[in-house]
Amino acid sequence: MKQQLKDMRTLFLLGACLLMAACTGRSFQASNDDETKPVITVTLEPQRYFTEAIAGDKFKVVSMVPKGSSPETYDPIPQQLVSLGDSKAYFRIGYIGFEQTWMDRLMNNTPHIQVFDTSKGIDLILNNDDHSHAHGHNSHDGHIHAVEPHVWNSTGNALIIAGNTYKALSQLDKANEPYYRNRYDSLCQRIQHTDSLIRRQLSTPEAAKAFMIYHPALSYFARDYGLHQISIEEGGKEPSPAHLKDLIDVCQAENVGVIFVQPEFDKRNAETIAQQTGTKVIPINPLSYDWEEEMLNVAKALAPQAATK
Repeated sequence: MKQQLKDMRTLFLLGACLLMAACTGRSFQASNDDETKPVITVTLEPQRYFTEAIAGDKFKVVSMVPKGSSPETYDPIPQQLVSLGDSKAYFRIGYIGFEQTWMDRLMNNTPHIQVFDTSKGIDLILNNDDHSHAHGHNSHDGHIHAVEPHVWNSTGNALIIAGNTYKALSQLDKANEPYYRNRYDSLCQRIQHTDSLIRRQLSTPEAAKAFMIYHPALSYFARDYGLHQISIEEGGKEPSPAHLKDLIDVCQAENVGVIFVQPEFDKRNAETIAQQTGTKVIPINPLSYDWEEEMLNVAKALAPQAATK
């Protein structure tokens, strides 16, 4: 019943969008050159960063989940549903909540759009806990596991995402493959440089080995650099008083000095832990378009002394 209501809502939105488009008649002609380029739609802003870095001036790239919105819960607005029909392709990130909820319905209504999964080939972090923050499912050894969806927060994964993006662009526009290859090579060099800077900072003796975060979006970052990520969320929900007490104990036992909080989440629990343990609450935005800057900001917070040397 719940799924039927969702489908009816989707059809209603799409119908309203088509009516809106018919009424306007698309009479306005874009004077900006950017508006005449073929369009690629991606799910997230960090994906837009990778795609624009390789696509250059050949495509216009738009994100379905806008800045400041959560990709776990976001619902597209009617105008986005209309605009999606103009896209030549959709680059999905893999397993994030928005895609789990909307992807099939969006593609059923725009069957002409080619879909590319930019997470293909990534060594996924799987979680058997049905109450975890993870989304999507992946079959492994005959069992179904929830997938940790924040794959882009990793320099190693970023190289794979860039490779998949390059292949997709070359398939969509074979004539410009050498152009995409040059830009892909340049992006890979920047990603590798970012990785070397992070490793240099985190290799210092004073660098943290564990960190706390409200919503566990840095699982792949932690795996890359051998760090322990401790989530404040309990099964994707606000922590209970008992769990909050445990977190304070863990924070002290593991000598945690930093608690990361993303802008779309309440920071009161993080501040409570910080007051009890003397840790710092550091704002981060793993959904930012400025992917390199965000990755370096995380490393800087974990090794502040190294960053000043």
